[in-house]
Amino acid sequence: MSFILFTLATLVATLAGGLVALRLRHRLPLVLGFTAGVLLGVVSFDLLPESFELSQRLGGDGRAAMLALVGAFLVFHGLDKFVRVRHVHDHGEAPHAHHHHVGLLSAAALVAHSLMDGIAIGLAFQVSPAVGITAAIAVIAHDFCDGLNTVSLMLLHGNPTSRTLGMLALDAIAPVVGAASTLAFTAPPQTLVVYLGFFAGFLLHVTASDILPQAHARAGPRAALSLLGLTTLGASSVYVVVQATG
Repeated sequence: MSFILFTLATLVATLAGGLVALRLRHRLPLVLGFTAGVLLGVVSFDLLPESFELSQRLGGDGRAAMLALVGAFLVFHGLDKFVRVRHVHDHGEAPHAHHHHVGLLSAAALVAHSLMDGIAIGLAFQVSPAVGITAAIAVIAHDFCDGLNTVSLMLLHGNPTSRTLGMLALDAIAPVVGAASTLAFTAPPQTLVVYLGFFAGFLLHVTASDILPQAHARAGPRAALSLLGLTTLGASSVYVVVQATG
């Protein structure tokens, strides 16, 4: 049961990141630029290397993770287009208009990831306390950015503060629920390989097709270099965190 205490620290880190994003909501393009870098770094330095390493330990070559990545990118691209086209058809808005449901879908996927973070902590503690503590520290280190990302995505798509705080609360409590659930089951490692690849595909889609274009469109051409710098800083921050906790 001691691992539940570590997931409570992830709750605090997530809430802190989300509240920072709310505080800086009037500078949303800059927050989005940093958020895009964080997500790119999570995919490149955390999710994909972890999925490949786990696949190799199981005797695979990482192909399942890459298939899941491509599949996720296509699935969320299709859902994104369906939601936008349906909204234009129902409300007569321009094709580039964003609907709050898109933000909800993206934030919900991040909540699902936070749930899996908690499950990962619980399963790591099933291996040994040392492995569990290492996993917990890694999750706590990037959960600040998880909260920031959730709030940024909600605000990006015009969701009100009350709904944004609701999603932030769900994202914060999800690791605790996930960790507690591992008291009742164990998961095969093959499932985790596919999950890591699938979530990496989702993050790539959100970053490349949504967050970065919106950040640059809202900030204008004069802020292009500033946004590039913040995106680089976000990715670099994840790299430093992964190297320090890996």
